[in-house]
Amino acid sequence: MMPSSLCADAQRAAPSRMRAALLRVERLHFPLDFEEFQRIMPAACRESYHLLGSARPWRRDQGVPRINDKMHAINKKRETMKRKNGWILRMFTALWVVLFLTSIVNAQLAPPKPLPPRKSVTSADVLLPAATAASPWQLLNNQPPVLDFTDCGPGSPLLLTDGTVLLADKGCQDWWKLTPDEFGSYVNGSWTQVASLPPGYSPLYHGSVVLPDGRVVIEGGEYNFGQAVWTNQGAIYDPLRNTWTSVNPPAGWSTIGDAQSVVLPDGIYMQANCCTPQAALFDPGTLTWTPTGANKFDVNDEEGWTLLPNGKILTVDAYVFAYSRVGMNSEIYDPATGSWSSAGSTIVQLWDSALSCGGKNHASQEVGPAILRPDGTVFYTGANRCGAGHTAIYDSKTGAWTVGPDFPGSLDIADGPAALEPNGKVLMMTSPLIFNTPATFLEWDGTSLTQAAPAPNASNDSSFYGNFLVLPTGQILFTDFFFVSVYNPAGTYNPAWAPTIQSAPTVVSAGGSYLISGYLFNGMSQASAYGDDYQSATNYPIVRITNNRTGHVFYCRTHDHSSMAVASSNLVSTHFDVPRTQEHGPSQLVVVANGIPSAPIAVTVK
Repeated sequence: MMPSSLCADAQRAAPSRMRAALLRVERLHFPLDFEEFQRIMPAACRESYHLLGSARPWRRDQGVPRINDKMHAINKKRETMKRKNGWILRMFTALWVVLFLTSIVNAQLAPPKPLPPRKSVTSADVLLPAATAASPWQLLNNQPPVLDFTDCGPGSPLLLTDGTVLLADKGCQDWWKLTPDEFGSYVNGSWTQVASLPPGYSPLYHGSVVLPDGRVVIEGGEYNFGQAVWTNQGAIYDPLRNTWTSVNPPAGWSTIGDAQSVVLPDGIYMQANCCTPQAALFDPGTLTWTPTGANKFDVNDEEGWTLLPNGKILTVDAYVFAYSRVGMNSEIYDPATGSWSSAGSTIVQLWDSALSCGGKNHASQEVGPAILRPDGTVFYTGANRCGAGHTAIYDSKTGAWTVGPDFPGSLDIADGPAALEPNGKVLMMTSPLIFNTPATFLEWDGTSLTQAAPAPNASNDSSFYGNFLVLPTGQILFTDFFFVSVYNPAGTYNPAWAPTIQSAPTVVSAGGSYLISGYLFNGMSQASAYGDDYQSATNYPIVRITNNRTGHVFYCRTHDHSSMAVASSNLVSTHFDVPRTQEHGPSQLVVVANGIPSAPIAVTVK
């Protein structure tokens, strides 16, 4: 029997892609209905499925047996043929197993995103580019001494509520903390190693949030120890105890993978399952989950979540397991109902469907990041294997979509970072088509796209290498598996976007804990985005005290914020703990959100 063209194509599939995707299918127990089976499996492959020992024939009312059922039947049949027909027939059978299963993989699943670029050296110091005086980019004077620079490298930075930055040796188990120097400079800051992840957990491309109580949660991972498994593991980090604690997945979840996450306005953390439409709400006290997210149109894979001023969540569908040549749907999650509903057409396609260069079998289904700007619009970016990525603009006040400008040339963002600069512009990292180099940095000012200066290693970067984090100084910290640098935006912020302190103590003591309240303590936006794979929102208050005599800067640890709502007119409060090392005497206190400080108030430190 000669295989059909689809089976012949399957034979040529990359073995690594097949193994990774088959594991994903098996973990999902993803069933195919009769119509889908007929569509993706030509007659030759369907007949071979019978020859390989299906436990039961397919019927229109039953659907097709699941992958694990089929594998069990195949193994049973193999034993029979081994006894009867010898090694030639066994080889023939094994070939058909590969053809059959790979044809399903090719029809249903995209391959995993590439691993980090492997370096030929063990330290960033050997590769450091020369500094350019006129550039807005600055390499940190001290690069993190990660333990496996060759295979992993710096990435996934998160802003802790005490002003330090938590950073991963991305894909490995070691984590590091960046502490600014005595004058508040991150460029001159120092690194210390913190606790490593629990045994058995070493994720790459995962969900990440900073909770209102100051702890950090990471969930899932497309890879674990370098293997594409879409793991359902997770862990929570306590900065006060310097410990990671394993977190069990929601009941029934066999995957979390490269999934998106968000902290809702009420402080509840919401996590997606990459590979199903499921989502769950996390209780940080009990480390348990509650299901949410009914009526999701498609699975969560490749999508990002953007927190809106009304407290709802916006996403653009990537049509994974639901490929549509003309699909342009967006959705809104309402925390009040715990369900999704359509937010209308994006007008242009933001997910990569490979529409004009091969279609479904060539689609990565990647989507770019989205950033809420101070004017209430969300700038949403797209990916496109066939040419320039599209963009679209969502007006959170009217709920309407309009078309944005296409990226220049063949640039797009097939996974990559974007950040809101204090001046209101959106900084983005793009690269050609899907996962190619070099990287080009662009800015969106609400009207047009302009090219920004390249980062120090841009010529070797693809957009998916990059991560952004908005610092309390207003700088944008950037990692790319190679180096850590900061971008210094031009201009300044609109005073209307700055936090305003309403109530605060005028006298504090080193080591004391206090309550402070005011407006716009969470800023106008989450401020940074990537989509799935990584989240680094900074919509929470940071308290900074500067001694008048020495000019030394001290960050207080904030915790238990009353709200995480963005662009909100409501009063917000938080607790802040003055460090024991705080210098005494007259000082200035500010609250910072998304790199924008409040007007200072005078405090005396005793």
